[in-house]
Amino acid sequence: MSGSVVVSQLGARMHYAVPRILARDGRLAHLYTDICATKGWPRLLRTLPPHVLPLAVRRLIGRVPQDIPRERTTTFPSFGLRSAIRRLAGRTRADETANALWAGKHFGMLVAAEGFHGADGIYAFSGEALEQLKAARAHGLWTAVEQMIAPRDVVDQLVGEEEAAFPDWQVPAAADPFAAAFAARERAEWALADIVICPSEFVRRHVIEQDCPAARAVVVPYGIDSRFTIERRERAPGPLRILTAGEICLRKGSPYVLEAARRMKGRAVFRMAGPCTVLPPARAALEADIELIGAVPRGEMRAQYAWADVFLLPSICEGSATVTYEALAAGLPVICTENTGSVVRHGVDGFIVPIREADAIVEALERLAADPFLHREMAANALARASEFTLQRYGERLLAALSNVRRREDIVPCAA
Repeated sequence: MSGSVVVSQLGARMHYAVPRILARDGRLAHLYTDICATKGWPRLLRTLPPHVLPLAVRRLIGRVPQDIPRERTTTFPSFGLRSAIRRLAGRTRADETANALWAGKHFGMLVAAEGFHGADGIYAFSGEALEQLKAARAHGLWTAVEQMIAPRDVVDQLVGEEEAAFPDWQVPAAADPFAAAFAARERAEWALADIVICPSEFVRRHVIEQDCPAARAVVVPYGIDSRFTIERRERAPGPLRILTAGEICLRKGSPYVLEAARRMKGRAVFRMAGPCTVLPPARAALEADIELIGAVPRGEMRAQYAWADVFLLPSICEGSATVTYEALAAGLPVICTENTGSVVRHGVDGFIVPIREADAIVEALERLAADPFLHREMAANALARASEFTLQRYGERLLAALSNVRRREDIVPCAA
C-alpha cells in the first residue's frame, strides 16, 4: 500500500473500524459516509435524552467516528434520510434489493463527484463501490473492495433452500427481479479491484468460485474493542442459558435454534436478541419455547452476553459474524457453523456444527451442560482466542494485507 486512502461506507460498519485503523496509521485521506452523529443536522439529536428516543434514533446517535477528524469526514444526510425512508417502506426481498441497488449507485456517484482528496487508494464495500472504483481508477488510484458476505448468488441459493424447507417462515424471494443485477454489480466491483478483502475463508472460497482471481482475494478476519470482555465465574447451577443474537430469520438458522430449544426444554433456556422478521406462525412457534427480546443496540449487548452460558449462531450464510467475536470476548463457548465465518476452533473454544443439523447443536449443548470442566475450559479458551482478534490485531492484519497493493493495468472492462 502506498500513500493515503479514502474510505467510503454506508452506515457505521463495526464502529468505523477501517477508517479508524487507517487514521491511527496516518493514512486516512478522507471518510465518506451517509449519516453520522457528528456532522450536519444529526448532531442536534445528541442533545436529546436517549431514553425518550426510538431505537433507530438511538442507533444513529451511536454513529460517532471516534479518532477521525471532522474535517476529514463528509456525510450526505439528505441522501441518508431518503435511503432510510425507502428501506423502511420496503416490504419484500425484491424491495430490499432494489433499495440496495439504488443506495449503492447514488452513494457511489456522490462520492465520485466529491473527489479523492489527493489519496493514492480507495477502500470501499461491496454493493456500493462500483461508481467510486470506476472514478478512482480514472484518477490513477489503487482500489480495494471488501466483500462483507458471500456473493449474492450463494446467499440466494442457500436461503432459497431454507424457504423451500420452511415455507411458513418468510415470504419467498425466488422471484426477486433485481437479484441478478446485484450479483452482476458485485462481480463488476471485483473486476475493478486490485484486492478483494474477505472476512473469512468461507467468503473467499465462494468469491473465487464466482470468477474472482484467487491471487486478489485475501482473508482478513475482523476484530472488536474491549467493551465485551467479561471475566467468567463458575457457571451458575440450573438450566444452561443459551443466547442467539442477530436478525431472527432463515439465513441465521433460526429454525434450528427452535428445534434445539424444543429438545432441550427443561434442561436449557433460550433467548434471542434481534429483530424478528419471520411470518406470524413462525414467530408464535418461537415464542412458545424461546424468549424473544427484540433488537438490542450494540452498546447494550454486554448485559446479554453476561446473562448467557453459551452463544449459538447456526447461520446458513454470513461473512464473518461479529457477534461471534463479541461472544468469545465475553468468555462464552460458541456453537456455530462453518458458514458463519467465525474464528472459533472446533473442540477448543466452541463447536463448529454442520448447517441444518439440529442433532449436532443439541449434542454440543448437552456436552456443555453435563460437563462443568469442559464448559469452564472452553470459556477460558474463548477469552484467550478473543485476545487475538482485537481492533489492534485487526488493524495489523488489514494494513499487512494492503501493504503490497499496487494498481493493476489489466483491468477487465466493466459493463455494469
